[in-house]
Amino acid sequence: MSNETYAPPSCLACRIIDRADGVEDGRLYPVVAKRIRHETAVVRKIRTEQNRLTDGITNFAGSMSFVYLHTVWFSVWILINLGLLGAAVAFDRFPFGLLTMIVSLEAIFLSTFVMISQNRQASRADIRSELDFENNVRGEIWAVHIGHALGIDADHVEETVMTAIKGYREMENA
Repeated sequence: MSNETYAPPSCLACRIIDRADGVEDGRLYPVVAKRIRHETAVVRKIRTEQNRLTDGITNFAGSMSFVYLHTVWFSVWILINLGLLGAAVAFDRFPFGLLTMIVSLEAIFLSTFVMISQNRQASRADIRSELDFENNVRGEIWAVHIGHALGIDADHVEETVMTAIKGYREMENA
C-alpha cells in the first residue's frame, strides 16, 4: 500500500493498532485476515491409519511394558542359547549374532517410528502456535478498542507493558 492511497482508519483505536508496528500504513496485522482453523480438524486430517500405528508402536516402545517384555525375551534367549535347557535346543551360540542382528533392526525401525511421531508432534505444535498468535492478536485488538472506549491512554499502557517485559527478561537472564 503506497503512502498516496493511505487513508487512516476512522476508528481511533484502529489508528493506535496501526501505529503499533511503527509504520502508519493502514495495515493492522496481516494475520487478522487469515481464516481461523480449529486445531483438532487439522490434526484429524494429518492422522491416518499409518500414523495411528506409528503412534501406537512409539507409545508402546516408550513404556515399562516394553522394558519388561524385552528383559524376559533376552533372558529366555540367552538361557536357551547357553545350553541351560539342553544343547540340542540352542540355535544362536555365543556371542549371539542372530540376537544382535534382530535387536539392531528393531532399533532402526523404532528410531524411525519415533522420528515420524516427533515430526507429527512438531506439526501440531506449529498449528497451536499459529492459533495462539492469532488469538493474541485478536485479544490485543479487542483490548485496545475496550481501552479506547474507557478512555485509557494506550501509549501509557504500552510503555508499562514494555517496562514489565524488559524487567521480566532481565530477571530471567540474571
